[in-house]
Amino acid sequence: MQTAIPSNPRTSAYLYSMYSICFLSGVLGGISATLMSSYLPITLTELLPATAPQLIDKASAIINSLYLFGMMAGGLLLGFFSDRMGRKPGVQLSIVFIGVFTFLTAFAESWQLVAALRFLTGVGVGGILVTTTILVAEEWPDKSRNVVLGILSTTIPIGIFAAGLITYFISNWRTGFLIGIAPLALGMLSHFYLEESARWKARLPEQQSDTIAFFHPSLVSDLIIGCIIYGSMLIGLWAIFSWLPTWVQTLVHNSDGQKERGLSMMLFATGGLVGGFVSGWVSNFLGIKRALLLCYAAVFAFSFILFKLNPSLTIYSYLEMAGIAFFFGMSQGILNVYIPELFPTRVRSSATGFCFNIGRTFTAAAVFFVGWMVDFLGGYGNALFIFSFIFLVGFISILFAREKNLIDT
Repeated sequence: MQTAIPSNPRTSAYLYSMYSICFLSGVLGGISATLMSSYLPITLTELLPATAPQLIDKASAIINSLYLFGMMAGGLLLGFFSDRMGRKPGVQLSIVFIGVFTFLTAFAESWQLVAALRFLTGVGVGGILVTTTILVAEEWPDKSRNVVLGILSTTIPIGIFAAGLITYFISNWRTGFLIGIAPLALGMLSHFYLEESARWKARLPEQQSDTIAFFHPSLVSDLIIGCIIYGSMLIGLWAIFSWLPTWVQTLVHNSDGQKERGLSMMLFATGGLVGGFVSGWVSNFLGIKRALLLCYAAVFAFSFILFKLNPSLTIYSYLEMAGIAFFFGMSQGILNVYIPELFPTRVRSSATGFCFNIGRTFTAAAVFFVGWMVDFLGGYGNALFIFSFIFLVGFISILFAREKNLIDT
């Protein structure tokens, strides 16, 4: 016997306060996610001995890949936690992980400790991407849900932009990582201003009786397609994004690269922000599949132009970065709507977390191998372009996906 789904009883004041907490936590997650990419060259220059500059690429690869493994673990484990213990504690625990371990990074005295703290920060960021999406999807009224979920996907680009600002104005990486105080403050506010999802509470008896029900045969095909589509974008984009500041650094010859790296992050973030913001309207106009096909084809095309046709850093290079980010942001907004609604409430967070994060295993491997294979592949530009072929895998997978078909259970 199915439990009746309650009508949405929330006041507008509560919905906006809930959305604000989810939005801000995503922004702070975006800052924490990308701050190390911006500061990585100077962080490792400080932490590695002057006699071992050849270790920088390998240490960078380990730090970046461990962060992504952390995101994968957080998305899976905190998604499962959110299905079992509730949406509110899932969001809160994610925020605490982001704040505590970002803050502690400022005091790290070795690159190995930085790598461990980045893994734990990644756990929180992976969790917040899943738990806030699910909470908003279940609490927000149907009429405007697609639009607000699309706008929610802009939190990471806004965080990237903010990380670029921090890098631009603050040269000391330790000072920059003190931003971890902000998520801790937000976590305390969430205790008083967040309520549990009414939809989750209505399904509580089923939550307690299910285990890994998202592997049910009726859901497996959607689970596989969701993993491939979302994962292929992650693999290519994180390989690009994690190494973009380092690639920019190789093209800068008349400065220390601080401002160029910060500007590249801000423009990358601006493109993603605009793409995520318009994603709801674009998907409504074109349909889910056509909109996603456009995103994946465009990201591949811009990657070719950026990494193969730019021997030096120009204004066109920055515009191409923004182009990649625009279509990436649009894809994330569309997938934030599409994937959670494929699955019933009792396994929605676990299944969404699985789709959002299982690809991070391969993403972390890609980020790691870019750093290790850059010499073999003839430089960062060639390495990054080769890894961008994964976007074509996503493009083909979309052809086999179905249009959105809500499972409102």
